[in-house]
Amino acid sequence: MLQHAFRAMGTTIELAVEADDADFAGAEAEFERLEQIMSRFRPESELSRLNRDGSLEASPELTDVVTLALEARERTNGRFDPTVHDALVAAGYDRTFDELPEDGGAAPIPPLCGGGVAVDGRRITLEPGVRLDLGGIGKGFAAEHVAEALAVSGPALVSAGGDVAVRGVPSAGAWAVAVDETLTLGLERGGVATSGVDRRRWRRGGAWQHHIVDPSTGRPARTDLVRVTAVGADAVDAEVLAKTLLLGGSAEALASPVQAVVVTEDGTTLRTGGL
Repeated sequence: MLQHAFRAMGTTIELAVEADDADFAGAEAEFERLEQIMSRFRPESELSRLNRDGSLEASPELTDVVTLALEARERTNGRFDPTVHDALVAAGYDRTFDELPEDGGAAPIPPLCGGGVAVDGRRITLEPGVRLDLGGIGKGFAAEHVAEALAVSGPALVSAGGDVAVRGVPSAGAWAVAVDETLTLGLERGGVATSGVDRRRWRRGGAWQHHIVDPSTGRPARTDLVRVTAVGADAVDAEVLAKTLLLGGSAEALASPVQAVVVTEDGTTLRTGGL
């Protein structure tokens, strides 16, 4: 099993391929290429140009990931929403996490989410005042792309900060994906993603903030869950499921058919969906 790790998209990328050789340099280059398309922190990225200009003849990759995000917004009734960009900025997440100050000024009134986004062929058009953030779904999208490329050499796993995509089954019979220090999932196919309010945290006006915005309020979500790890059809699907369950809270998660591991505010770990 060949393994490789590096930094990209503001997180640690981990690669594993069961093969005699693997193009890890090509995988790094692909993450860099996709980050230049999807990052809201790079002024000349495609996404930044779209957010700045309001309309863009986009690359196939940006078109695909925006389409996936809009489909997710539709099927979750707006609970997953890529138009949270300005709400994240209002909460203080206006630069990469490593660059955030320990405490910023008081948060302004949060902007509304849910604005109009149209995709017509490769032309993406935003309603005036709407800007997109593709953070989590972008990592899942990139993990899927790179896993597909690495699978040319053999069974492959890609983890983009916990958004996990796999291709093929290793000789061990399943990919071991650690949820925490005590729980490991055996993954044969599909994807896994973790969403939580307990890690990427900072202060604004003395109050703790985090990066999971509730689109219904425009503010960092209030939920009795601190972390959700969900299993989905692929890494993109898992990302949407994890965030949706986190915003819904423990009662909704426990009633859901989604296979997930959820951690409550008091530290209790629960499994859902018959996992």
